[in-house]
Amino acid sequence: MKKYVIKLNGKVYEVEMEEVTGETSAVYEKISNVPVNNPQQTPSQNNGTQNCAPTSAEGEILEAPMPGSIVNIATKVGDFVKKGQLLVVLEAMKMENEIVSPKDGIVTSIAVTKGQSVNAGDVLVRIK
Repeated sequence: MKKYVIKLNGKVYEVEMEEVTGETSAVYEKISNVPVNNPQQTPSQNNGTQNCAPTSAEGEILEAPMPGSIVNIATKVGDFVKKGQLLVVLEAMKMENEIVSPKDGIVTSIAVTKGQSVNAGDVLVRIK
């Protein structure tokens, strides 16, 4: 196995290469402390209603519009909320996104906790 030191964009990488039969080679790269960039996402055009699923017998389901972390829960189960009232604050890409109530109603369940990571489409709150 041959070792190479490669400098790319001001960063130094140690690479080990092993010769294999045929025309292909296996490459092994030792990487440490390399930052990972999150892909750019297009802002949503949903005027604050934030991915509301259709109503069901359980009420309206509010889903996470994007992956992120819950930084605040501004309501609790049993609270009466008005349309536009703040329910949850979701941090995504270093920005805090306010998730507001799409309608007047009673909070029947909260499916997340402060500090929890969520994916797009995860249930946050149910309102009846």
